[in-house]
Amino acid sequence: MKIASSALSVLPGVRHAFFTREGGASEGLYTSLNGGLGSKDDPAHVAENRRRMAHALDVSADHFLTVYQIHSADAVIATQPWDATSRPHADAMVTNMPGLAIGVTAADCGPILFAEPQARVIGAAHAGWKGALGGVLEATITAMEKLGAARTNILAAIGPLIRQQNYEVGAEFVARFNEADAANARFFVPSSRADHAMFDLAGYIRARLEHTGIKAIDDVDLCTYADPRFFSYRRAVHRAEPDYGRNIHAIVLEG
Repeated sequence: MKIASSALSVLPGVRHAFFTREGGASEGLYTSLNGGLGSKDDPAHVAENRRRMAHALDVSADHFLTVYQIHSADAVIATQPWDATSRPHADAMVTNMPGLAIGVTAADCGPILFAEPQARVIGAAHAGWKGALGGVLEATITAMEKLGAARTNILAAIGPLIRQQNYEVGAEFVARFNEADAANARFFVPSSRADHAMFDLAGYIRARLEHTGIKAIDDVDLCTYADPRFFSYRRAVHRAEPDYGRNIHAIVLEG
């Protein structure tokens, strides 16, 4: 049902999970632990799945929070529970409130969980290529600092995401990254198709984190496209499936 970061697992007072798609109530395309409020799955199944994930982190369902993700560089501070209709539009959140589980949904994009154990501040970011390029990781760290976190004490864990061997992109995509920074060329290798390349999203995320001064970075090194335990948007597209489920990855401070 869940994967753990070895680095986060040893921190006192912190629980986390990179949830797989196993152990839920959903059926068909969404089998079985689909947490995506934006999917076309039965809402009752999604609610039950989220309840099970909340239980796995030892919080109540109304304290298991996600944002309305828009592939932005926006990070919000969570101070109390919100319901599905009032979710902030953002792609990251941070908190210092014990018992408030904060999570992001993903189905190929990069989920990153953060913890600063001395200040007891945590964060969760959804970093697809657009958010990562736009600065969502830096925005998350800045928001954590507003709550008293020290950048040098922050640990970041990169969760399951689509890996380079399965992430083919076109020439315009490559040009966008190279125009932002010529050094980004190192995150691309040639594809078997002309005018295409394979993009290392995990490597790019790590480099952005390192550039901010984060030294402790863990990577679970799992590929959502290749590993059937995870939902994958790109795999669903390649199979001509009409929709896809979403994985949730979350972290919480113990009370």
